[in-house]
Amino acid sequence: MQSSANSAADTKTLTVGIIGDGFMQPQFFEEALSQRLGGRSIRYKHMQLDWPLKVQSTKHDPNLPVAEFVGRPEDYFDFLSDLDILVTHLAPITADSLDHAPDLKIIAVSRGGPVNIEMPAARERGITVINTPGRNASAVAEFTVASLLAETRNLIRGHLSVASGEFRREFYHYDHTGPELCELTVGIIGYGDIGTRVARLLQPFGCRILVADPFKQLTDEDRAAGIEKVEFDDLLRQSDVVTLHPRVTPQTKGMIGRAQIEAMKPGAYIVNTTRGQVLDYAALYDALKSGHLRGAALDTFDPEPPPADWPLLKLANVTLSPHIAGASRFSITKAATMIAEDIGLILEGKEPRYPTK
Repeated sequence: MQSSANSAADTKTLTVGIIGDGFMQPQFFEEALSQRLGGRSIRYKHMQLDWPLKVQSTKHDPNLPVAEFVGRPEDYFDFLSDLDILVTHLAPITADSLDHAPDLKIIAVSRGGPVNIEMPAARERGITVINTPGRNASAVAEFTVASLLAETRNLIRGHLSVASGEFRREFYHYDHTGPELCELTVGIIGYGDIGTRVARLLQPFGCRILVADPFKQLTDEDRAAGIEKVEFDDLLRQSDVVTLHPRVTPQTKGMIGRAQIEAMKPGAYIVNTTRGQVLDYAALYDALKSGHLRGAALDTFDPEPPPADWPLLKLANVTLSPHIAGASRFSITKAATMIAEDIGLILEGKEPRYPTK
């Protein structure tokens, strides 16, 4: 039987504030929450930021204990003031923010990690923080394979030659054609949600697949599929393609530097769809310019956006994209569904699936 305290909680009108943007749009979260929470009395408030079209996110501010956010904490104080639940993608939430939100009990962050939330402050106030790990893993994995194909098979260069009216035929000359994936050994650095999906997508192409990740062990399914776990240095030496999927930590920042690039096979490729901080772009430029590496497919950079006159951007043997690997419509609805389910579980007195410790 439901207790009287729980019954009272169920009848209380909850105020849910959703701070979305041009990608994670508020209506998707309201729809998912309305469906999951059923008969509960809920008042919704929306705020939609002008990201990514008009404003950019701040990667780091030494004066704030959060990262990858839009705006300043004080921009949101009024919006937070009467909330029971906050859903956000990019708003910076600090201790000062929480001082302006006395009723806040749940913060849901529609991203893989709550880097824009001051977690010690939330814990101190007993606020439950949830996030959406893996919400764009399939999107990034698909984009990784697409970027590799675009670079190795001259898709972008071919498109530009036709669009310019040149219809350049040198891409059918042996000197300019690329390999098929079935010829290649692909080394995956970081074997989490994204890395594992990349491996699954590559298997039908017939690649040999190597994995380096000190925190993950191969499953029986992995081994049956021919996936091999090797040491980091061995992966660099053996791979025709190195694709990067580690989280950015003090240990992974700059993990692919000049020495690591020089250790790679002559004529190899690098694909980077994780954060730019893991890769030394000056060393990458030198290796691409000299021909030690045949090509690179890059979705992320350091700094970001890269300077318009950056020499790396002018090379013929790179395929570039503006940090869009995770931008799929499914990742939005998946994040909304994950958040709605976890909020529902919390309100029912159960443990959420994706709590942030």
